[in-house]
Amino acid sequence: MAEQRKGSEQEQVIAGPAWRGVNWSADAGAGSIHDDATAEKLGFRGGTVAGDIHMNQFPPVLLEVFGDEWFRTGNLALSFKAATVDRESVQVFAERPAGGETQTRVWMERDDGLLVCTGTAAIGDHSRSELRARDLRPCDPAELRILKNLEPGMSMGHFEVDLDPAKQFERYDANLISDPLPEYRSGEKWGEPVAAPCTFVQYLWGPPTQFIRPRVGDSVGLFGAIEIGHVDGPFLLNHPYHIDSEVIAVGQSPQTEYFWFDSTAKRPDGSLVATFRMMLRFMKASSPEYPEL
Repeated sequence: MAEQRKGSEQEQVIAGPAWRGVNWSADAGAGSIHDDATAEKLGFRGGTVAGDIHMNQFPPVLLEVFGDEWFRTGNLALSFKAATVDRESVQVFAERPAGGETQTRVWMERDDGLLVCTGTAAIGDHSRSELRARDLRPCDPAELRILKNLEPGMSMGHFEVDLDPAKQFERYDANLISDPLPEYRSGEKWGEPVAAPCTFVQYLWGPPTQFIRPRVGDSVGLFGAIEIGHVDGPFLLNHPYHIDSEVIAVGQSPQTEYFWFDSTAKRPDGSLVATFRMMLRFMKASSPEYPEL
């Protein structure tokens, strides 16, 4: 359960318990940023803990801030600032919103104070989130090498999925989901179990990667930012959904090329249930497109 943060910030900030994030993607194999050898070669301290694993720590704090409305119309938008490795202790924080406010600031720190991620959470209106408010104007396409064949407006596919509970239940039962909620395992409250953030990402990021994998070759990718949003939630397991995904921006930084995409999840009747925004980075040093690095 979330607890009050001690000290002068006691009335303004809610803190979740410290958890040691498990790199459950460590067995993804060579070529993955979660693999120790690959990550160390690219300058990381070891295989990184995926951002969706860290996202699992936020919902108990957000329920403390917003109540069950967060599962109905709430979002969580995070920009990842520093990578963590297996079993490092991290803790999440959320500011109490001022009276009448429906959005607040959230963040995660390592136990030594290192900022792991920062962002916003809200109910109702998602348009002012950390990621929705960003200027995503693309770079000059001529500067791109890894992602030279991507452009805004490109469809990443249309998918029919059923939210199979098996993987979420397996992780829940193994105590791999940080700060697990009973709603992730039981349908008593909402009729079916609710998708944890890791499952949210599994279904709104996973299928569209069929589009990107052949286009980036052996380049090593990592999550740069993620937003999950409930529009008419909760996003429930054991339900069918139609997923649409589209590229919205492509760019580069000194060490990476990256692109942003949006996904939506709709019921069979066409009603919108959930939204998703992600920025995927690809390390230039891992790509044959940058032989000079």
